[in-house]
Amino acid sequence: MVFFFPFFFFFFLLKNMAEAGTGFLEQLKSCIVWSWTYLWTLWFFIMLFLVYILRVPLKINDNLTTVSMFLNTLTPKFYVALTGTSSLISGLILIFEWWYFRKYGTSFIEQVSVSHLRPLLGGVDNSAPSAANAANGEADSSRQSVSECKVWRNPLNLFRGAEYNRYTWVTGREPLTYYDMNLSAQDHQTFFTCDTDHLRPADAIMQKAWRERNPQARISAAHEALELNECATAYILLAEEEATTIVEAEKLFKQALKAGEGCYRRSQQLQHHGAQYEAQHRRDTNVLVYIKRRLAMCARKLGRTREAVKMMRDLMKEFPLLSMFNIHENLLEALLELQAYADVQAVLAKYDDISLPKSATICYTAALLKARAVSDKFSPEAASRRGLSTAEMNAVEAIHRAVEFNPHVPKYLLEMKSLILPPEHILKRGDSEAIAYAFFHLQHWKRVEGALNLLHCTWEGTFHEVSVYPKKELPFFILFTAGLCSFTAMLALLTHQFPELMGVFAKAFLSTLFAPLNFVMEKVESILPSSLWHQLTRI
Repeated sequence: MVFFFPFFFFFFLLKNMAEAGTGFLEQLKSCIVWSWTYLWTLWFFIMLFLVYILRVPLKINDNLTTVSMFLNTLTPKFYVALTGTSSLISGLILIFEWWYFRKYGTSFIEQVSVSHLRPLLGGVDNSAPSAANAANGEADSSRQSVSECKVWRNPLNLFRGAEYNRYTWVTGREPLTYYDMNLSAQDHQTFFTCDTDHLRPADAIMQKAWRERNPQARISAAHEALELNECATAYILLAEEEATTIVEAEKLFKQALKAGEGCYRRSQQLQHHGAQYEAQHRRDTNVLVYIKRRLAMCARKLGRTREAVKMMRDLMKEFPLLSMFNIHENLLEALLELQAYADVQAVLAKYDDISLPKSATICYTAALLKARAVSDKFSPEAASRRGLSTAEMNAVEAIHRAVEFNPHVPKYLLEMKSLILPPEHILKRGDSEAIAYAFFHLQHWKRVEGALNLLHCTWEGTFHEVSVYPKKELPFFILFTAGLCSFTAMLALLTHQFPELMGVFAKAFLSTLFAPLNFVMEKVESILPSSLWHQLTRI
């Protein structure tokens, strides 16, 4: 009882201090997390020291001797069964990890570790920029975090109901992966929800709807929210997923715009009254920008390109800080459709800056404009005889720059690889970005006479081996389980074939492994008195 009294006193003290307020609990939790993050080595040595002190009453030496005698009595068949079972289990884990990686593009063990274990250990995910920073004008910190991000939302992503579902109706296959749709769900929760949604029944329903995986359940929740109130986010969901044509989607987005503008004006008046009002205004701003951008995309898809350009320009003037939506890429595509190359050059001059994150749209559009000046008269034979002119050199360098940024694009523009529907999210400098760019911009390259020929000559003559960056590497746990399975299977085979030799090898390996520990134990025993435990019990 004397030994446990300090622990009882410690927990009693914690209980009284916890009643003082939740602030102390948060501080205590952060201290514990910090201690386990940086002082785990100290904890480990303390535990080893306690085990050493308690070795006599716990009879650790006797137990180790008993275990050693038991292991010596085991036959080689036991070790064969042990290593064979380990190989079987690791093989099953390997098969499951490989299947999960092929289907979802990530490791199951890594995903569970990041999603569930990392928050418990105090980890923070800084991979994506927060909407708060962008909306509050913290341009420098947001720009720095954005530049570190690799996975981006596709600025030209299609409509699920009006476009993606057509592919499903015809082929019976899903055009989007689970990983892609999961990222979209996270985006929707980030941009279309806030902490005060539970105070409004319609927003509370939509907050649950964005987390729902079943499309029909999301659509039903949106209709339920509209029965309670004119909810802008409910109209957004219906326009994205239920509308079967772009015309229907545009009508729903116009209704969403009417509701979203009302919410935006109300929250704008109250944004300085507290943190929750500021968060609500930030959410309403994101909703309004999203609606206007999708309305401009509807106008572009319906052939009203000039109207779409005007809407995009107005939106960029009204909300200049919200660069996370990459509206300028939508504007570039629309201006190329109008063949307004001077306006395209003006947009590139603003966004093709070294301090801003690059994209395939920016790099290849700049290359297209440079190629347009010389492509109609370009001839590889003539260029090889007389050399490249200044304009041709500028065009070739622009193409080099674009191909170095994303080497996957030329094969799609030159139609050496088949195009598929672009995903909702793209990996910068990856194959998905190349698909998304070529899907919308191939027609613009074909419209410029000789541009694809210049691209082909430059790309084929310089980039003989196309880079595969970013190469999709296998997750660590797949490699680890593959190695573990192979190693244990080899041990099982060797133990079955050469039991005596493997027994000698195992004993030699264990003795070598525990030699440093035995050396340390001998040194500690020589330093510490043998009656230390008796002295501690007397104290």
